[in-house]
Amino acid sequence: MPMKIAKLTFALLTILFLVAPLIAILPLAFTSSVILTYPIPSWSLRWFEELFFADAWRRAIINSLIIGTGTTLLATVLGTAASLGLRNRLFFFRGSMRTLFLLPMVVPAVVLGVGMQVLLARFGLINSYAGVIIAHTVVAIPFVVVSVTGALAGIDERVELAAQSLGAAPVTVFRRVTLPLAMPGVLSGAVLAFATSLDEVVLTLFVAGPNQRTLARQMFSSIRENISPAIAAAAFLFIAATILIGLVVVLSRSMLARRMRPAAS
Repeated sequence: MPMKIAKLTFALLTILFLVAPLIAILPLAFTSSVILTYPIPSWSLRWFEELFFADAWRRAIINSLIIGTGTTLLATVLGTAASLGLRNRLFFFRGSMRTLFLLPMVVPAVVLGVGMQVLLARFGLINSYAGVIIAHTVVAIPFVVVSVTGALAGIDERVELAAQSLGAAPVTVFRRVTLPLAMPGVLSGAVLAFATSLDEVVLTLFVAGPNQRTLARQMFSSIRENISPAIAAAAFLFIAATILIGLVVVLSRSMLARRMRPAAS
């Protein structure tokens, strides 16, 4: 019993350590003051109004949604395809290839940004939406690969072999068996890809132009110029959107699990 209490206490302290910065900054999104300070003089939604009605912030939000959606679609498709390829046991260099796919997670962002800037400039994609989406996709694919690979590892291959033995074509096996079973991992990878795109600043600084300024880049620029409570309001939107997407994924996974139970029985 004392060990359980100690574990629970440690878990609660760890959670508090992780969310303490958020608890400190999020209430400042509703301050009426022009600076980030406690105590809050009065409550106001003026900074949320600035986010949606000021041209710079409104455009940054739209750009983040455009780039984040494109990154999510591209990274999910490529990451899922890569995970399926790495699943093949006949592929002798699976370990090395998996390491290559995960390199963008460990390579310094500045080094990656310089490389992406040079590469995209040669193809005329610098300062364009396509260029920013490609750059964000590079750092988002590893998260999709990790998520989908874990989901594929949990699939019993005998289920797929049974479908093949009943005459199902490989495309049908993938569409009716493999993909539905791996869908929780695919959805989780898509959420991580979208969150990565929303949070990416360094690559955006290197490859984006003035018309592709994202919300994260706008926040970074605002910090350099003036620490405004609008940054706290933008952070509140970030967190609220992440929680909302997470809830959608959880509900989707539970619905998929319910649909798979009758088929399994």
